[in-house]
Amino acid sequence: MTRQEILENITKVLTELFEVPAEKVVPEAKLYEDLELDSIDAIDLIVKIQAITGRRVKPQEFKNVRTVGDVLDCVEKLLASDEII
Repeated sequence: MTRQEILENITKVLTELFEVPAEKVVPEAKLYEDLELDSIDAIDLIVKIQAITGRRVKPQEFKNVRTVGDVLDCVEKLLASDEII
């Protein structure tokens, strides 16, 4: 999966689950400030990322995620790992 495909998937998740306008989903957008997600939303996002990648997201890896770009990096890292759910 390319970074652009990952962004498209993340955009779809954010727009469908959290009603975030697609145009706001850019790599530099801050999840909490710009997209108005909260900690419960972050957990829902992690669940969706696990479904997309088929890999487990470790909480400590997602703890420092602050922007859409950070989410993209996290997904790329998950896809590159061998650890499957």
